[in-house]
Amino acid sequence: MRKKIVVGNWKMNKTLDEGQLLADEIIKAFSVQTADHVLKIIAPPFILLASVADKLKSLSGFETAAQNCHHISSGAYTGEVSAAMVASTGTNYVIIGHSERRLYFGENNNLLAQKVNTALANKLTPIFCIGENLTERNANQHLEVIMKQLKEALFHLPSADFSKIIIAYEPVWAIGTGVTASIHQAQGMHNYIRSEINKKYGIEISSAVSILYGGSCNAKNAKELFACMDVDGGLIGGASLSAVDFTAVVNSVAE
Repeated sequence: MRKKIVVGNWKMNKTLDEGQLLADEIIKAFSVQTADHVLKIIAPPFILLASVADKLKSLSGFETAAQNCHHISSGAYTGEVSAAMVASTGTNYVIIGHSERRLYFGENNNLLAQKVNTALANKLTPIFCIGENLTERNANQHLEVIMKQLKEALFHLPSADFSKIIIAYEPVWAIGTGVTASIHQAQGMHNYIRSEINKKYGIEISSAVSILYGGSCNAKNAKELFACMDVDGGLIGGASLSAVDFTAVVNSVAE
């Protein structure tokens, strides 16, 4: 059975004190209602990674993720954080290929493939983001874009490594815009992604890989989105900055 997963991506939000307070609020909320059927992953900024990882050790079904890592293992890369550094905090996951990294930092599929390799070499599980922008969607190129991202950044992996990947589908046109993909659009794309994985790696792996939806998913629409057959949870942005909203999203995942 595929894992049900909700990832809370705090992005560039929360100071050290604010982030620790939010982590405490999440701990308080889930000490009452554990939602053990859902893997809950918190992705805070780097300055909070070690402290949040340490705090969440007391909770069942919680993990932390870095929001990024460098594609080289070490060296003279001022301002960067390596996969080994991430792993040393007690973190087991890393988000790779987020649309904001692609857009603002020029990360392409070739670079992201290297990041995936480095993450796996350091025993980190990549949460790999794929998605099309509005121009590509309107031009009916969205399937082609998704296939290119999968092929160039992930499909070089042997089956054993690919089976460790978590996919997050981000309709870029729906991130931070308040616009959400329709149920038909979300299920259709998730099904397409799973079918392409099936063609490459077979039914056993394609049926086991978790594919998350990320695109203005919140407490109001999560239940409907998560009810889709091929949607296994969500990559949550703004709603993860509130313990109340994050708890509501997690509780929207059916057992």
